[in-house]
Amino acid sequence: MTSIGTGYDLTNSTFSPDGRNFQVEYASKAVENGSTAIGIRCKDGVVLAVEKIVTSKLLKPGANKRIASIDRNFGMISSGLIPDGRHLVSRARDEAASWRTNYKCPIPSSSLAFRVGSYVQAYTLYSSVRPFGVTTILAGWDSEAESRVDGQVGSGPKAGSGGETKSIKAGGPGLYMVEPSGLYWGYYGAATGKGRQTAKAELEKLDLSSGTLSLEQGVKEAARVIYVAHEDSKDKEFELEMSWVSSVDGPTKGRHEEVPKDVLEEAEKFAKRAMEGEDDEDTATGGGENMEE
Repeated sequence: MTSIGTGYDLTNSTFSPDGRNFQVEYASKAVENGSTAIGIRCKDGVVLAVEKIVTSKLLKPGANKRIASIDRNFGMISSGLIPDGRHLVSRARDEAASWRTNYKCPIPSSSLAFRVGSYVQAYTLYSSVRPFGVTTILAGWDSEAESRVDGQVGSGPKAGSGGETKSIKAGGPGLYMVEPSGLYWGYYGAATGKGRQTAKAELEKLDLSSGTLSLEQGVKEAARVIYVAHEDSKDKEFELEMSWVSSVDGPTKGRHEEVPKDVLEEAEKFAKRAMEGEDDEDTATGGGENMEE
């Protein structure tokens, strides 16, 4: 069986003999050449961060945003082909608006990830379209208000036609990543783009699954991870863009917003100090080895 795309990569609706869809794989390669983007799920919110490479000195700082708000409580970031990412932002906003129209409430993070993933997956089925060359990271805060649970297994309805169980709460922070194939997963920490491997390694060190990282600390760690991932392309200037969403008791009051300028500057200072500390340790280790020789 062949492992190259000759003859099997001309259309999106054809599998190779070994079960591969080369058009989807090519789309993933486009993502790998994109800017590094990460998401961190904290105990009281979610942080999004992206490395924006400065391709021209004529670009206006702070313009050309890469993080978009989908709903009041939802943000989205993408890596890969920027126009594809903007199209998915528009689609996600339509899905969120449709949910509000039908159900009179914000769309849950899992439902938005499902709808965006289904939309992306549909573009891998037909020869008349191509896959999206972008991976998106979705971050939001779902309402923690008590929710009615109908038809529970057990003693049956306590009140009303379907019954209600008190003190059942859902919601909280949500972080999902949608790949060019339409596959999506829920994450504690997600990374995509050119520096994804380095970023993933740094995220794993944070032990995010323990749920102890605060949102303020998450902003600093997100900045540090982006700076570490940028080391492989340190000859290129970049701009750090960040956003966050917290609980209703947090700094954003349940809304997705840009990280304030003073908080962003403090996070960048923290990242630079961390990078300088690692360089000093490397220098000291190298000096010690020379002394032993």
